[in-house]
Amino acid sequence: MANPKRNSYLSWQDYLKTVAPTQILSERGANLVVINLGSANVRVGLAMDEKPFNVPNCIARYMTQTGKPNVVDQMLNTQVTTNQHVDRERAYNTAASLLKIPFLDESSSSGSASRKMGRIDGFNQASTTKKDIVFTWTDVYEDEHISLASSETSADKGEASVSIAAPDVTDSKDTGESKRKYRKMIFGREALTISPNEPYCLYHPIRRGHFNVSPHYSAQRVFEDLTAILDWILLEKLHITHRERNSFHAVIVVPETFDTREIKEMLTIVLGELHFNSAVVHQEGLSAVFGNGLSTACIVNIGAQTSTVVCVEDGVSLPNTEKILPFGGEDICRCLLWIQRHNQKWPQIHTDVLAKPIDMLMLNQLKESFCEIRAGELETVATVHSYEDGMPAVPHKTNLTSLNVPPMGLFYPNLLVPELFPQPPRQWFQDHENMLEDTWNMDFGGGGTMGLPMWDSFAFSPSKPKKEEKIGLAEAITSSILSAGRIDLRRKLFSSIQLIGGAGLTKGLVSAVEERVLHAIPPTEAIDTVQVLPSRTEPPFVTWKGGAILGILDFGREAWIERPQWMENGINIGGLKKYKDSYHLQGQAMYFINP
Repeated sequence: MANPKRNSYLSWQDYLKTVAPTQILSERGANLVVINLGSANVRVGLAMDEKPFNVPNCIARYMTQTGKPNVVDQMLNTQVTTNQHVDRERAYNTAASLLKIPFLDESSSSGSASRKMGRIDGFNQASTTKKDIVFTWTDVYEDEHISLASSETSADKGEASVSIAAPDVTDSKDTGESKRKYRKMIFGREALTISPNEPYCLYHPIRRGHFNVSPHYSAQRVFEDLTAILDWILLEKLHITHRERNSFHAVIVVPETFDTREIKEMLTIVLGELHFNSAVVHQEGLSAVFGNGLSTACIVNIGAQTSTVVCVEDGVSLPNTEKILPFGGEDICRCLLWIQRHNQKWPQIHTDVLAKPIDMLMLNQLKESFCEIRAGELETVATVHSYEDGMPAVPHKTNLTSLNVPPMGLFYPNLLVPELFPQPPRQWFQDHENMLEDTWNMDFGGGGTMGLPMWDSFAFSPSKPKKEEKIGLAEAITSSILSAGRIDLRRKLFSSIQLIGGAGLTKGLVSAVEERVLHAIPPTEAIDTVQVLPSRTEPPFVTWKGGAILGILDFGREAWIERPQWMENGINIGGLKKYKDSYHLQGQAMYFINP
């Protein structure tokens, strides 16, 4: 079909009236890559695709030195304190009273000896596992078949390979024609299933909604790892070579937790390192509204490590309604493991979700299969696998109990004790380019951190806080909507709640949110209806789909940044492309209103 820009008989409005939606997707989405970043996963795909590739956001690098941990975050984790244990047990009993199940001490002491056994025979009791997936250890070697002629040819070429840094390991069975050597880098799901005995270290570039900068993980390494992960996805999944990148454009969908510098670094990675022609940035809250075809809603995004709440009115995010909660689906998995161990229901196996990421994959599978929110005792017979020292998985049939308590941690966050990380390097927060944006009078403060948790001493403008809140999901939703202003808007938002993210699929969560939010509304508010709207797209992919729709429908592209412009000038003072901070991303010249 002829391009409407070159046809004098057609305007863009006439073109949109006559063209089919599928044709718009194929025409404008073929060279548009949508990148949705998350702490646990990154979703990447062409805008014309139905679903993106959902890849674990991690990379495992080969280590030549011995004695280092196999997961870099092991050096950052701290032990749960006594007070946190007491608060967790108190939160469990609170949830148990609402679910009408025995309290923690009662449930662990009232059963018989056979009831306490972590492993049962199960010969006359079939397992109720919905998806009995057994994970296998990753093959960390790559075979190279060489001959005398090929070795001479490669020596003459003198070309560098990404695997040169990995030493060759000669196969003892065949020393003539083949060599086995370690893969230098392993990505995605394969990186999570590497045996702890192998000489690899696992890195997560994003942790708890922020770049995982720490004294053990430099900012430069974070950027390099994130670039390598995205480059691998573009090459291996989307089959977009480096030479073709200049003809592609990128929509970057970032979480609400990202601050100014993190957004700028993402633009530098996408435009500078990955060589896209142009890029635009959208926040997940706004993208989620577009992904479900709405204009006004309260977006509740329950991710793997953080949860966010933000209200959107007529396609524009309301900054004062944003809430950031430091817990997510992975914390529910850890809570599930703690409850089973406390009730002596877990088999006598070594399960370590931090040192062995494959154990977290197993727990996540159990959570998705069995955890739900409903009253009454919830037990099931399931198969738990142990993964030891690179050996094949060993199944253990066990009786899991109190499966409705872990997801209640979303409403009682003391149940979900997250890891605590030390303060990142101080200079990471000092984004001196913000002086160009009239933020020169910000008080960066001085002195030590005084034992404050990560991000607590981050300097921010009082009117635009970027701080996590340790409150339950119901209180966060209520506080967010009540900050919206007008009573008519509040009523509309309470009746237009959207649950997205992986944990949003938890069975029984919708009714639990409606009930608890309704009880959390102050009696002085004239609001008696709370409704969670069904999602039109799979909850884990709503934000990615919304980014694709935003990119396709943004015909003017006034807020897009060209690669040469960004690499030469960076911030464009006085225009819509300044990206002063993530709260002003909705100021782009594009919004959506339902007819």
